[in-house]
Amino acid sequence: MTIDQVLTAEQMRAAEQQLFDRDMSVTDLMEIAAGGAAQWVLRIAAGRSVTVLSGPGNNGGDGYVIARRLREAGLRVTVVAPILPKTPAAATARNAWKGPVLTSGGNVRGEVLVDCLFGSGLARPLSGEHALLLRDLAKSHAIRIAIDVPSGIASDTGEALTERLPYFDVTLALGAWKFAHCLAAPRARLGTQRLVRIGVGRIDGSAHRIGRPKIAPPAFDAHKYTRGLCAVVGGPMPGAAVLSAMAAMRAGAGYVKLLAQGDAPSIPPGLVRYGAALETALGDHRIDAVLIGPGLGRDDTARERLQEVLGAANSAVLDADVLHLLTPDQLAREVPLIATPHDGELDALCRAFSVIAEGRMDKALALARTSGMVVLAKGPDTFIAAPDGRLGIAPPSSSWLSVAGSGDVLAGIVTSRLAHGGDAFAAACEGVWLHSEAARLCGAAFTPDDLAGAVSGAVARCL
Repeated sequence: MTIDQVLTAEQMRAAEQQLFDRDMSVTDLMEIAAGGAAQWVLRIAAGRSVTVLSGPGNNGGDGYVIARRLREAGLRVTVVAPILPKTPAAATARNAWKGPVLTSGGNVRGEVLVDCLFGSGLARPLSGEHALLLRDLAKSHAIRIAIDVPSGIASDTGEALTERLPYFDVTLALGAWKFAHCLAAPRARLGTQRLVRIGVGRIDGSAHRIGRPKIAPPAFDAHKYTRGLCAVVGGPMPGAAVLSAMAAMRAGAGYVKLLAQGDAPSIPPGLVRYGAALETALGDHRIDAVLIGPGLGRDDTARERLQEVLGAANSAVLDADVLHLLTPDQLAREVPLIATPHDGELDALCRAFSVIAEGRMDKALALARTSGMVVLAKGPDTFIAAPDGRLGIAPPSSSWLSVAGSGDVLAGIVTSRLAHGGDAFAAACEGVWLHSEAARLCGAAFTPDDLAGAVSGAVARCL
């Protein structure tokens, strides 16, 4: 799958230092990063006049380089810089600009604003003067582009450090994604996001932004068992399990069984319903992955069924009701497990496993480390945490996913991918991407049945 690392400001400095250790100068790196950003600005501006707002640090230096490149391309460029450069590279970039530099933007009018006032290292509010300058320039320009991170947004948390910050149409991340690019809170202010690659290497311990999986079609000699057999455990509310199974059937597994006793709703002809006792059903060692939780309930029977799955499954996805039933002593067997909690379920798991952390991301990381499960913590920000510390961050997905049954579909997709491939972290990441893509294909106001039906189209996008 496509995985791009997501770096903190400190990790980004380490990534840049790796380049400097290979004899690249700060000025050369600035030319590469700002030159790449200038290409994006040139396309967006499409001949319009551009105002570049530059600050005192290297992000301001990027602004001078961008201004110079745009002017060389024939655009009309104005540079506003309220503070002199404070780094050698920024000073070099200003000297290379060789054009006028305004210290005030009160009378500046233009069509495209490029914000290079402060970058990813900012950890304090903007001064009143700088905040007013930024707001005034934003009001007087129809198109607004932020370089790396909009000024006044904390790179590591996405927090708005200053009130009434402007909204941007485009944000150009330099070198690597930052957490501010990936979190829900600042998303509206950043607009469309693009990554300008500058050749940074892998940083140990970095998070990753989940991208489109690479899924191969079945081999010419494949059959239903080689493609993965997954089982979905039904319960008193069987519709949820059927939804999960419908999604699993379309996400790559070759065989999906619904393990349901008693009455069940009408099910698709291609879905095999197996009505034997769960212990008997789980005795089929060809089952690669089991999903338990959707529609299961929380009574003693549900506890027993969870215990049976945990005692027999080769791998399992734990969703919905069972996340309120799970206890540490049930995880004695070391098999791949994926938990898929929303916030309430995540809190219940943290209590059960004595995990103390703040925020969905840190809770997921701590719970994964403590429990040994891959934790898919879903919500406006979705995080996938592995026991070894790997962290996947899902890109923005459709807000139409906020519909009953959406989580059942996600659980089915993840189980199918787990049955097909076996790696729990990869299966969770693939499932999240396919779920989001299926929602995009559905458009607006879809039902969970629509969503499950669109999974095949999402898989097709990965071939």
